Amino acid sequence: MARKSTFNFTLKVLLTLSGIWPGTPYVLLCRIYWIVSMTVVLFWHYRWFLTHVQTAKILDLMECLSSILAYTKVITKCVVFWLNERKFVEILTVMAEDWNDCVDSDVNLRETTRKAKMSDRITNAIAALHTMSIFGYCLPIILADADVTTTKEPFIDKINVPFNINTQSMYRIFLSTEFLHLILCGWVAGITNSLLLTLILHSAGQLEIMCHWLTQLCTNEDKHKSIAATTSKIVQKHQKVISFIKNIESLYTYIALLQFVSNTIMICLLAFAIVTAIGGPNVVDVIIKSFLFYTITNLEAFIFCYAGEYLSSKSEEIGVAAYNCKWYDLKSTESRRLLFIILRSQKRLTLTAGRMMDLSLQAFTSIMNASGSYLSVLLAMQ
Repeated sequence: MARKSTFNFTLKVLLTLSGIWPGTPYVLLCRIYWIVSMTVVLFWHYRWFLTHVQTAKILDLMECLSSILAYTKVITKCVVFWLNERKFVEILTVMAEDWNDCVDSDVNLRETTRKAKMSDRITNAIAALHTMSIFGYCLPIILADADVTTTKEPFIDKINVPFNINTQSMYRIFLSTEFLHLILCGWVAGITNSLLLTLILHSAGQLEIMCHWLTQLCTNEDKHKSIAATTSKIVQKHQKVISFIKNIESLYTYIALLQFVSNTIMICLLAFAIVTAIGGPNVVDVIIKSFLFYTITNLEAFIFCYAGEYLSSKSEEIGVAAYNCKWYDLKSTESRRLLFIILRSQKRLTLTAGRMMDLSLQAFTSIMNASGSYLSVLLAMQ
């Protein structure tokens, strides 16, 4: 059976759980759950931080700040998608139209399916990696199996709950609930990142289809009769992809800005926790708890920057393909049509962070450099 969608089962289920996938039942209940749960969890975090800001160890304070930033990113991503549901519906509509257009062309279907399969592997890998990071983050506390009758109960996160947990069974129920909530948060954080890559891969597939059309533009026997229709089809396709990218840009630009700011701080804090824990008595617990979290934070920043770099490079290939086709075999009136395609392709398609800077591998380098600089300052102040 031929594939008819870019989205796989994992992506659809997790987008439904986060209240992002449109037209699903109980979407309002999912959104209410995220608003209430994240408000309560963030309140408990701020309560712990304000209570322990002068007495707690610096590593505990940084762990609390990292958790606050992570939860803030999750709820912000969800709210941005909820507020821009119409744009997301437009994106899904365009993708469905692209799949319908593939029916009459084996090349189009093969290229679109190839990108969809690639996005499947990326989605499953990101979901698995986020699940592993949550298990690693929670494992030290779960294995500790603290006795609430003799010691103060250690939670997975640094939180201060407004009620007493005085029985072992109540503590285990709370710990299980906290673990499940962290799993859901990890999935939501990862699935919005994999969604960006899925959309960019689909766009790249459509751009590669255009490159194929340009390559075959002058190979038809009856080329002089079909050149006008083909170039018109290419221009319309190009304009459709440009509008598609603009919707992605408006959906993700402020999410990317939040990623830039928060990930720079989180990379610095997590690296500081790992470095200072080396040689200490609890180095194994800190590395197990923080290393995968640190890896995920770096991966998030890299995904956004690589998506922007990949999109820009693919958009430039349109002009190269137009120049490399056998335009010199065409009449001057026909080859002149290709100038519009070449000129438009010189303006690269890009993703931005808050419409202030382009997402690229150079931007990822700046994030790592800034995090390293802040880490050096913290180590010097220790």
